[in-house]
Amino acid sequence: MSGKIILGDRTIATPDMLARAARAATGLNSLVDVGEGDTVAILMRNDYPFLEATFAADFLGAYAVPVNWHFKDEEIAHILTDAGADVLVLHADLLAGLDLSVMPAGLKLLVAATPPELQSAYGIDAGKCDVPHDQVNWSEWLEAFEPWSAPPPAQRSSMIYTSGTTGRPKGVRRQPMQPEHHKWLAGRQGLIGAAPDKVNLTNGPMYHSAPNAQTLSTIRGGGTLVLQARFEAEDLLRLVEKHKVSHMHMVPIMFVRLSKLPDEVKARYDLSSLAWILHAAAPCPADVKRVMIDWWGPIINEYYGATETGMVVFCNTEEWLANAGTVGKALPGVALKILDDERNELPMGEVGEIFAHFAGFTDFTYQNNDAEFQTNLHDGLFSVGDVGYLNERGYLFISDRKRDMVISGGVNIYPSEIEALIVTHPGVRDCAVFGIPDDEYGEALAAVVEPSSEGAVTSTEIQDFVGENMARYKVPRLVELDNAMPREDSGKIRKRELRQKYWEDSGRRI
Repeated sequence: MSGKIILGDRTIATPDMLARAARAATGLNSLVDVGEGDTVAILMRNDYPFLEATFAADFLGAYAVPVNWHFKDEEIAHILTDAGADVLVLHADLLAGLDLSVMPAGLKLLVAATPPELQSAYGIDAGKCDVPHDQVNWSEWLEAFEPWSAPPPAQRSSMIYTSGTTGRPKGVRRQPMQPEHHKWLAGRQGLIGAAPDKVNLTNGPMYHSAPNAQTLSTIRGGGTLVLQARFEAEDLLRLVEKHKVSHMHMVPIMFVRLSKLPDEVKARYDLSSLAWILHAAAPCPADVKRVMIDWWGPIINEYYGATETGMVVFCNTEEWLANAGTVGKALPGVALKILDDERNELPMGEVGEIFAHFAGFTDFTYQNNDAEFQTNLHDGLFSVGDVGYLNERGYLFISDRKRDMVISGGVNIYPSEIEALIVTHPGVRDCAVFGIPDDEYGEALAAVVEPSSEGAVTSTEIQDFVGENMARYKVPRLVELDNAMPREDSGKIRKRELRQKYWEDSGRRI
């Protein structure tokens, strides 16, 4: 396999990275008997050891389980326990902030030094970036083993944990790939530039499904991969020019931040190598997308999908301009239907829940939660709760979200788990959390809180309470106190009514 992987001023040839991964596979099998169908958890930012651990799991037929490093201890522990992970590969600075007492008993830790690129990008104290003497050093540890040489089992995708349709994150556990799946996926390689003559830049965290899939496909396809330590708009332009990047996967918030750069900064970099931009994960403001098309040319391509379904519809620049607001048309191998609440198929133009299935993806279920999977499955098609319609030419338009999930900056956030935390505060009687429009992130979190008594709690105290117990991106940006929240006769809060006042002048519903 050809190709190379670039991070900062460092470059590693793909075969060399895979050789290290093969040694790590032997080590993982020896350490905790990782084998086919088992899991290897990874708590890391974008870095070489993330890839080494992922491919080590792949060599063994195990599932790599990337964990969102923004999560707090209890959230991380939930995923490790749910996934049944006996081993966690993590960066040294993340270990420094981890409460090991709440992690699963017997968990083995393999610690990688946090490299200078990440120290600089995140402003990390250098004193936290070396592997402690009492911990196993990932890079030194794997060198002690011979490369794994057993015949490779059927390929498994990473088990990505997604907030999906309810509460706590759920692991999307797919069956191993078969030859028919590879045939379908081979037809999609052009959509992500997974080829030896292409240069892909990964600008999003690899614990998300799309950047993870793009990254692994680039490596398997023999292309050049550039890892951006952390997305920053002008730095992305610098990397494109320096490495002659041709392909990128992006989310709308990146477009927003790029579009706001001063004109003299935009003009400073040679972006002529760019050939293909693929974006999704959240609604993209039409005016922002037009700015990007005017700047980068007709290379902006959009799709709609989910961790569960994969990419199911697609449109290029020309199609989007001719069908303003669409997210695309069904790709080959995709079954796509719009269903009503009774799950009857709706005619063209009528709004209903979006159900889809891609023949190139293997069957899956939610780890330890097949009941939730079955709830959202109908006749072989799956829904993540989005609502929309098809026009007369078969283009899909997203209208709303049937369930409460909020997408902020391309990140799925489920309000129910935040509500469940807030109501435990002694000064709170009840609360509602939902998304409100945000020009930069698409949506921001808002909470309306009913205090237990006058003056029992402040908005700032609520934000601090959530921040102490959950990842920072789950902290509501806006907190309002309300002693007379609208309710049903049953006592249930009419959340849609609370939400509506923020959206009525926005010109959109999601």
